[in-house]
Amino acid sequence: MAEGSRIRTTIDYEQEGKQISFLAVPNSTNDSAYGTVTIPIALFKNGVGPTMLLSGGVHGDEYEGPVALMNLVRELKPELIQGRIIVIPCLNLPAVLAGERCSPIDGLNMNRVFPGDREGTITPMIAHYVCQVLLPMTDVQVDLHSGGKTLEYVPSMNMWACPDLQRRQKTFDAVKAFGAPVSLIDKFLDSTGILNTVFEQHGIMNFGPELGGAGRVDTDTVKLTNIGILNLLRHFGMMEGSVVTPEQQGRAPTRLAEVPDLDSYVMSPDAGLYEPFINLGDDVEKGMAIGRVHYPDNLQRAPWVIQAPHSGFLLCKRPPGRVQRGDNIAIIGQNLDLAKHGLR
Repeated sequence: MAEGSRIRTTIDYEQEGKQISFLAVPNSTNDSAYGTVTIPIALFKNGVGPTMLLSGGVHGDEYEGPVALMNLVRELKPELIQGRIIVIPCLNLPAVLAGERCSPIDGLNMNRVFPGDREGTITPMIAHYVCQVLLPMTDVQVDLHSGGKTLEYVPSMNMWACPDLQRRQKTFDAVKAFGAPVSLIDKFLDSTGILNTVFEQHGIMNFGPELGGAGRVDTDTVKLTNIGILNLLRHFGMMEGSVVTPEQQGRAPTRLAEVPDLDSYVMSPDAGLYEPFINLGDDVEKGMAIGRVHYPDNLQRAPWVIQAPHSGFLLCKRPPGRVQRGDNIAIIGQNLDLAKHGLR
């Protein structure tokens, strides 16, 4: 048991080679007095080099990350790397097994509870272990996300515009090396309690890719994610070989983009059935109609037409047709202004 944590594991983080085990999270219930939730974890270590923490399944309805990381655990050989890789494909395992965004055990959204709480319920207890045990040994942190069941993204490799300009450039170089269709400087609606926020506060290079969504696993997205992870290992000198560019994969070059402000998040103005007018990746102009909300209980009421808040392209959309007032139905991305962010 790591000091200060209630979670146990047989993983020896200093041992060379490949290890597969689990994090044993105490979970006493009516059905199991001394029960545990066992979260699979893998470790690869060879020689001297950086430590990369790779996680997925923080939200249980985001499947692309867990699939890509399970592929990595099965296929990667420790002798091919230099350094240490910690892989947790399904950090919020109860939510993954339930196929839900939040944990079915305590109802919490894991990506709103970091840095966690040792004495909390299961979700903050897991978050506490990540921040108290894994964070201090981590040089590069990657938390794989997607839109889940209620959103779908153009697959993007995301970063924040960190205040340290030198680290910002290094982070941006790694974002481009991943080779997603979009390389994105993101702006969250609310960054409180997010895993990447904690790593950012400690000055650790961190990434939060959004890799598809719509509650499915897309073949092309998993493929580019698999390649992207290996690209990161090559970029950071943890694996030999050259980065495989999107062009070499038969895709268009990565699009450099940003979410410049919170107005980029388009919310449904009313409840009803949402009809989109544009597809993912389509260009939009400010004021352009991007969709409308229909009222199935009132044929005499005109649909509410929704307009783009600014010019750009459709980075993310809501796949389900039924919407409530305040649901996020679109995110408008813009081409990246490198000079504004001090990048080259």
